[in-house]
Formats: sequence, C-alpha cells, structure tokens
Amino acid sequence: MRLAVSGTYSTGKTLTTMALSHYTGIPRSAAMTMRELLPISVPGKTLEECTGAEILMLITRRNTERAVNESHLGDSFISDGSSLHEWIYGTVRVLVGINPSANATLENVPRTPELAFFDDVITQLGVPAKQHAKAGYDAFVRLPVEFPMVADGHRPVNERFRTLADEMIQDQVDALGIPTFTAGGTVEDRLLAITDHFDLPRVIDLDEAVARARADYAAIDTRSELERDRALV
Repeated sequence: MRLAVSGTYSTGKTLTTMALSHYTGIPRSAAMTMRELLPISVPGKTLEECTGAEILMLITRRNTERAVNESHLGDSFISDGSSLHEWIYGTVRVLVGINPSANATLENVPRTPELAFFDDVITQLGVPAKQHAKAGYDAFVRLPVEFPMVADGHRPVNERFRTLADEMIQDQVDALGIPTFTAGGTVEDRLLAITDHFDLPRVIDLDEAVARARADYAAIDTRSELERDRALV
C-alpha cells in the first residue's frame, strides 16, 4: 500500500505519519522542509523574502527529493504529504504572495505580465505533479482542518488560503480518481480509523506508537532558516 497522508497547513500530517509508521511497521517517506532547504538553496533569505522564481525552484527541489525517497521504498510506504502539495502550495503562494493579507483573493491580485508568466509556469509544473500522484499513490488519507494554524513564517497567515489549499488539493485528488479516506480526531483516533479502513498491520501497541512519534516530533530541528544559515558559516 502506497498511502499519501494529505491535508492543508497545520493538520498534523507529520505527527500522524510518524505514528502510523510506528504502529504499522510501514516505512515513512517525506521531503526536506522549507527550513532545511532554504539555507542550502537560497542562503541568507527567509521564505517571505523569496522571489517567485525561487519558490518554483524550492517546489522542484522538494518534489525531486520526494520522488527519489519514494522510489527507494517500492510499493509500501506512508508519505507525509504528496507531490500535489508542493505544487498547490506553490500555486497559491506565487499567485497571492508568501503570506497573503487577510483581504487578498485570487481575483483582486493585479494580473501583471510577471504574474501571468509564473501562473503559466506553475500550471506546467502541475503536469508531472499530477502524473506522479496518479502513478505513485494507491490511496489518500485526508486530515481535516481541526487545529489552529501555526504561525511560523512557513504557513500563510490567511485562513482563507489555508482552506483554499485544502480544497485545491482534494479537488485534484478527486479529479485523478484516487480513493480518499478522511480521518479526524486525536492521533489515536486517526490511527485506529486508518488501519481499520485499509486493513493495515499493527505491530506495536497504539499508545507506544504515539509516544514514539511524539518523541520523534519533539526532536525535529525547528530553528529558523536564518539560524540554520548562520550555523553553516
């Protein structure tokens, strides 16, 4: 089973996939985060300072790493996100800005020649992203919006675009005909629902799986991109 765990910003994809991997024994696949990518891709810049071209480069780099990681795992893995996520996030961010204002909409952003060019480019990046999703995932697990958004500079401050990204991702999954199962509630609730629905193995106790995942999550390096950048000097 090649399972992609989907959802918009701050829906708990990382913790859920960590716990699900421990619980089932199925390996987890993920791409480098923007915090990890920025110091080696655009040194000295925060995500908010990146140009449209740099955002496109970061999307390409993340999807390349994602595809390589998944290829090493064969026909059994749990993916933290999917090829569609980078593309959809990029679509929203190139068109309306890294952190869109509360009153920004796709309709009221000035349609400059530069914006039109980036719109064309991001549309074409969607071609391989959708092809990869169709060929690379057997099913999606969608995590609904249930938690407040974490304002860390890597997620938009505009809740409307959080919802828009969620809708755009799921619209693409539906258009591709990939089966989707929605799993909400606590991490424990999600794990029980997912393993029941897909008849996945359970190799350790549920509480132990969640405890291990929380330890893994707590060990994540959450330094900002500039702090990471200074550490490389």
